[in-house]
Amino acid sequence: MKVDVLIQDVLVYNSYFKTFIAGNVAVQDGRFFYIGKRGTETFEAGEIVDGRGRYMLPGLIDIHLHIESSMVTPETFSYALIKNGVTTIVPEPHEMANVFGIEGIKEMIRASRDCVVDMKYAIPSSVPATSMETTGGSVELADIEELLQTEELVCMGEIMNYVDVITDPDCKTNQILDYLRRNHPDLVIEGHCPKLLDLDLHRVIFAGVDSDHTHQTVEGMEARIAAGMFIEVQEKSMTDEVMEYLINHEVSEHFCFVTDDVMTDSLYKRGHLNYIVKKAMQMGMTPERAIYASTFTPARRMKMHDRGAIAPGKLADFLLVSDLRELTIDQVYKNGKLAYDAQREYRQVVTPSQFPEHFYRSVQLSPLSEKDFLVQMDAPDNRYPCRVMLVQDGSTFTEDHRGIVEVRDGQLCWEESPYGLIAVFERYGKNGNRGYGLISGDTIKRGAIATTYSHDNHNLLVVGHNPHDMTVAANAVIEMQGGFCVVLDGEVIARLHLPVGGILTEEPLEKTAKEVEQLRRAMEELGYRHYNPIMSISTHSLPVSPALKITDLGPIDVNAGKVVPLLLM
Repeated sequence: MKVDVLIQDVLVYNSYFKTFIAGNVAVQDGRFFYIGKRGTETFEAGEIVDGRGRYMLPGLIDIHLHIESSMVTPETFSYALIKNGVTTIVPEPHEMANVFGIEGIKEMIRASRDCVVDMKYAIPSSVPATSMETTGGSVELADIEELLQTEELVCMGEIMNYVDVITDPDCKTNQILDYLRRNHPDLVIEGHCPKLLDLDLHRVIFAGVDSDHTHQTVEGMEARIAAGMFIEVQEKSMTDEVMEYLINHEVSEHFCFVTDDVMTDSLYKRGHLNYIVKKAMQMGMTPERAIYASTFTPARRMKMHDRGAIAPGKLADFLLVSDLRELTIDQVYKNGKLAYDAQREYRQVVTPSQFPEHFYRSVQLSPLSEKDFLVQMDAPDNRYPCRVMLVQDGSTFTEDHRGIVEVRDGQLCWEESPYGLIAVFERYGKNGNRGYGLISGDTIKRGAIATTYSHDNHNLLVVGHNPHDMTVAANAVIEMQGGFCVVLDGEVIARLHLPVGGILTEEPLEKTAKEVEQLRRAMEELGYRHYNPIMSISTHSLPVSPALKITDLGPIDVNAGKVVPLLLM
């Protein structure tokens, strides 16, 4: 019997028994044909691979992530993923959609078609995430239907505006959910519902949202599983308590591991989903269950029944691993063909100008001056209680802290306060909005940082302690047509050029990773104390992430779902 590939002498992971079984594996036409004891006495193979007793795992599957979080193109992202054993992903391009609308989604899909890794896209459902921000594009019901008719999509991406789902029956998000229930009842709908419990949680599930990937606690996770919700566990949810619960309870069918957001330097140095799997094993989860949660359950959640297991008829995506607990990947096969070999040296070749020309001219904002960081207040001279965004290490959540600030001659005396200034400038040329707030906690203590990489609206976000540094940083980003800039004493100490929509670079992975690492160090030099300062500052403008955030409309009380005043008068 002729087959394309025969892998001999391997310990094959069987997803249905959650165990390893010694044997051989035959591959034909890019799919697994046979798994068992038969070898060369039965099969005439075009290629014979000596497994040498190594472990054979299905290709890893990540069903919740944003390519834009790594700030590289799909091509570069695929290059990074395949060497880490990730063969299928479900990216949700709501960052690019916030900049360019449906065109941004289609261009991300187009840029992914020739990638080695399978990229099965999710439809961004919440663009913009709320009505409390200005974005470059939006995704409406007609856009969703067009995408479903013209593109290969596997799910509706995370429903982010959970406040409106609960409180406003007629809101845009509920209209979308109602439309999908009536017209596409089999479409998977992903969720984003941090901290919700009891009635509020059940109302979201009743609306059709039956997964959550946000920061989990044992109480919240148990409530979600009890209500039939699928849990997608990212690294920040891997606390000792959560992992102990996952290990000691029979919940294997109800969760998987995901990455969500991975910075470029971490992607380059630590890896991707393979790092999460290895960490789970280090925290006490058996290899068999960790593999199950990164292959079989994510595939089943997304109804991708052609992958996620080594079984007849499934796609021949697999890893050969020499050290299971360290997850040492020797080789990666995609559709039965060798895609990565750790013994070979690979050099990335990047494709320039992968996107339409106007994608490189998306920052429609004139240069700023120091006057733009003088905050006018319509209030008598006095000292006022105020809202302060309190940044906390360990989470992208912030606190709505109470402070005191002075108003004098119609201006906010923020430089004399113990707080920094945070400002958001609408950058799409639509309305010229600008929002101002105060910031403290584990953020910078001097200098300034400016960026257009600010979730999800990607307006120009500036944080600083004096108008001069803030102006220098802001104008550097405007001149670059997007990116990051860190300034101290009027001097640029780090920058990252993101010319594609103000959020992506076309540079190679290694070069970008080094620049991101330099950016991180520069932020820490200014006093930022956070496990991920880049993601922390980028989510200051995310009005669906508790508790106090800011957009071009001003400070946002996320839990109340409304714009609130800076001063408490």
